[in-house]
Amino acid sequence: MNGDAPLQRVRVWDLPTRVFHWLLAAAVIAVVVTAKVGGNAMTWHFRLGYLVMALLAFRLLWGLVGGHWSRFANFIYGPGSTFAYLRGHRGPDGRFEVGHSPVGALSVFALLGVLVAQVATGLVADDEIANQGPLYALVSGDTSAAATGWHSGYGQWLIIGLVVLHVLAIVFYRVVKRRNLVGPMLSGDKALPAGTPASADRAATRALAALLLALCAGGAAWVASLGG
Repeated sequence: MNGDAPLQRVRVWDLPTRVFHWLLAAAVIAVVVTAKVGGNAMTWHFRLGYLVMALLAFRLLWGLVGGHWSRFANFIYGPGSTFAYLRGHRGPDGRFEVGHSPVGALSVFALLGVLVAQVATGLVADDEIANQGPLYALVSGDTSAAATGWHSGYGQWLIIGLVVLHVLAIVFYRVVKRRNLVGPMLSGDKALPAGTPASADRAATRALAALLLALCAGGAAWVASLGG
């Protein structure tokens, strides 16, 4: 990417990606808080957990058919690209500075992976007091116990740690690198050289996203109903 090229507004983050991002952020914070509060708040903990499950399923699908910079194929980097980025390289045609950078991609995949594990273990967890996951009856007691231990222990703290690192990274980029990562996730646009590929964000794209999200929400509701 030529630093002397004239800049123009380019749609990097499509609306479905932005909505997913902020909904997931709010849901994760709320699900952790309700787990800490316990008691009657566990009803909302379960509901929010199903919301997180639906959002994760949507993101996995959107990573295949979503806007250009939201597709996994466009931010899966090898070790060479990651080391090059850490040495200050901007990537081919400045690619690292458009969507997710190699380090940002690692953060995204780590958080998605931990959240998937947290949802999966929550579905079969049993606190031996009043709360059981809807799929508890499908696994052995030992499996449920191991899942419960992870869900309420390491898994929860991993999520908190990754969220804190995510926030610190945003502050670091804003203060040290003078790059605003929050603004583009609100507006969807970045000032980039002409010719930078844009993410499709038309009415048809948003309709497809709404359909996929509805299907994911229906799947989450069906899983929830298995708990009786």
